[in-house]
Amino acid sequence: MASPEVQRLRNLSLVGHGSTGKTSLTETMLFKAGAVKRRGRVEEGTTVADHDAEEKERKFSIDAALVHFPWKGKEFQVLDAPGYPDFLGAATATLRAVETAVVVVGAHAGVAVNTRKVWELAGAEGLARILVVNRIDNENVSLEELLASLRESFGDRCIPVNLPIGQGPSVSGIVSALAPPASTPAGVVGGDLAEWRQSFIEAVVEADDTALEKYLGEGTVSDDEFQALLPRALVAGKVTPVLFTSAEKDLGVAELLDFLAAYAPSPVEGVRRRAKKGDEEVALEPDPAKPFVAQVFKSVTDPFVGKMTYFRVFSGTLESNTAIFNPRHGKPERIGNLLQVQGKETKNIERVGAGMMAAVAKVENVAIGDTLCPEKTSWQMPPIPFPRPMVSVSVEPKSRADEQKIWGSILKIADEDHTFLPRRDAETHELVITGLSNLHLDVALHRLKRRYQLEVVTHVPKIAYRETISRKSEARYRHKKQTGGRGQFGEVAIRIEPVERGKGFEFVDGVVGGSVPNQFIPAVEKGIREILEKGAIKGYRVVDVRVELWDGKDHPVDSSEQAFKTAARMAFRQAMAGAGPVFLEPVMNLEITTPSRFMGDITGDLNSRRGRIQGMDSIGNVQVIKATVPLAEVMTYSTELRSMTGGECSYSMEFSHYDVVPSHMEAKIPSAGGAAAAEDEE
Repeated sequence: MASPEVQRLRNLSLVGHGSTGKTSLTETMLFKAGAVKRRGRVEEGTTVADHDAEEKERKFSIDAALVHFPWKGKEFQVLDAPGYPDFLGAATATLRAVETAVVVVGAHAGVAVNTRKVWELAGAEGLARILVVNRIDNENVSLEELLASLRESFGDRCIPVNLPIGQGPSVSGIVSALAPPASTPAGVVGGDLAEWRQSFIEAVVEADDTALEKYLGEGTVSDDEFQALLPRALVAGKVTPVLFTSAEKDLGVAELLDFLAAYAPSPVEGVRRRAKKGDEEVALEPDPAKPFVAQVFKSVTDPFVGKMTYFRVFSGTLESNTAIFNPRHGKPERIGNLLQVQGKETKNIERVGAGMMAAVAKVENVAIGDTLCPEKTSWQMPPIPFPRPMVSVSVEPKSRADEQKIWGSILKIADEDHTFLPRRDAETHELVITGLSNLHLDVALHRLKRRYQLEVVTHVPKIAYRETISRKSEARYRHKKQTGGRGQFGEVAIRIEPVERGKGFEFVDGVVGGSVPNQFIPAVEKGIREILEKGAIKGYRVVDVRVELWDGKDHPVDSSEQAFKTAARMAFRQAMAGAGPVFLEPVMNLEITTPSRFMGDITGDLNSRRGRIQGMDSIGNVQVIKATVPLAEVMTYSTELRSMTGGECSYSMEFSHYDVVPSHMEAKIPSAGGAAAAEDEE
């Protein structure tokens, strides 16, 4: 039997596009519930949720914030998620921690690009989804058109459970469609209350065959039956309630809270999370008496407080000052006090049970997505499906004094954001950071400066081109140097030819008659491998070539390994010059998701970037374009695609293969240094 404490919980994530008023709605909820004495304002930087310095300065949410409050016998835990696609990673993580996604839509802007993204993500997580149309008091809104747009975008299961009286600045109240008044007030916008009520009840009873049969026979459903059926209908996706609010005017917020308290699924009724215990997959029961299993959904590092780790408990109970086990690295972690979180404020608590969210401080070896469980167990929850970052810049510290600390500081930023990925490029020797957008990277670098007093210079990352050959060639080189005392002598003759793309390097010992003594043959191979790594034309790695050493000469006194290495390098350089050298460039697989109206613009743009269309698919009312494009043509594609389509398109990109650079573009390839930069006589 489920615990009454768990049944009282209502876990929500407020998601949606940016500037729809999610943080203001959160603040009004806190105020209505008596959790704060004064409503904060985003413009003034006084809200509970937006407490980070970057958020206060920029006036929008960057991280997800956790708040809690009671309402009519229920305990709400609400995650206010950032709305812009640039910070979709934080919003994605919140969906793992809740049973209900409250998708907030701005009355003026309507269904925006991130509205669709979070709608799909919430559906993939199996969450109940509720639409809230906020800012109904804005100028120039048409709620009838918006309601039609919602039903067109998300299906005719989107049914209003209340409607506004008036719209725009003249809106004066909210009236219920589930319990309509005897006479409809003048000025109700959005349709007939009784008709919407009928449609809503019919959608709800479809969640249960017995209830549907009874309804079809009797034409009615009791209040108790409706109360029991609605959470199941929400989880099953049979109905999507639409509610109207103005957080600024405090209209409809109490009605929204009433609806959520009465009908939003508790952890007992909501999606049942699963975890692997060894090789067995098990449904986690939201029971405080069961084994403890939790998952981390947020991490924040503060230079003064240290690391704060937020987690949701899906099963069991955790006491403060105990040990937890992290299966990812197979080590126990000792935790101190458990913390209940209200924005940036925390309060010590003794225990945290199933369905609850909490935080712990200064537990270093725990990351977002990690499963937490008791020692000597092997529970493992599925990873959180973060979006793949696509936008990269290379960074270097402004001051040489910061070179030692830049990597460690960037890793701390990356630890709290799984869509911010730093790496050291082994070929270009650059420190490259990758994120979801230029704005995402800009915020990360501002935090680097604010927290760690570390300023950086950014560049477009270098491209790791390759050098190769297109035909056979041969060369002979004699390295001879006499500077007094023992000299240097080594002569090699080599043949080179191209091999199949991707085969790399082959070395063939074709010496006959001992013209190159056996002890010097490894030195020849080593010398050739060195120039392959450093490059022979512009300093890029040479690939896909076979080299045969077929002749040479030595000197009984002056020959050495170093002399033969040098001779081999110079012979290879000469041979490559006569072998039709070409450059290879990385080619990417690009997949673009776009509304149909942008198809022509996007395909035309791809053609101008030397792209090749590989296929097109339709998913609902959107198109998916698959293409291959040289990396050099899409280094700044995120910004250009957003400009071309108003931010309505998204894309993913991954490496496909290397291909030959057209001859007319070779001059644009910058030198990378390496062996080609100077003669390497030694």
